[in-house]
Amino acid sequence: MSVLYKRITLCVADLERSLKIYRDILGFTVNYIQLSEKDSFSYPVFNIPNEADLNFATLNSPTQERTFGLTEVKGVELPKHNGIHMSASVIKVDDLDDVITKIKALDLQTTAIKTDENEYAKFIEQAFVDYDGHLIVLYQLIEK
Repeated sequence: MSVLYKRITLCVADLERSLKIYRDILGFTVNYIQLSEKDSFSYPVFNIPNEADLNFATLNSPTQERTFGLTEVKGVELPKHNGIHMSASVIKVDDLDDVITKIKALDLQTTAIKTDENEYAKFIEQAFVDYDGHLIVLYQLIEK
């Protein structure tokens, strides 16, 4: 059996605002952006009311095409995420300090930085919450 994790897709209220994080700071590149049809699979999958309008963007990482998706939801209010985060996207970056400095400049909530080590690697990690409440964990590998 073969498994391929294709992508995570996040619902966002403002695509351009979200691209400031995922494209401009984290370095993903836009593969395509398209208006979703009213019969799009996204409506039932994300439980989005049909009166909403959707834009869908896929983003490439340097190693994989369409590895990240953003679905812009217009015309209905997205729920606010408070309390315990139920999921996290974990993304490797080359310069965590630089990335977090740019994230903080957007006034986004961040955690304290943490250094950790296991038998395979030493790394630093830090998380932030994007404009729509999605938890993003960033890490940078450190030479052992």
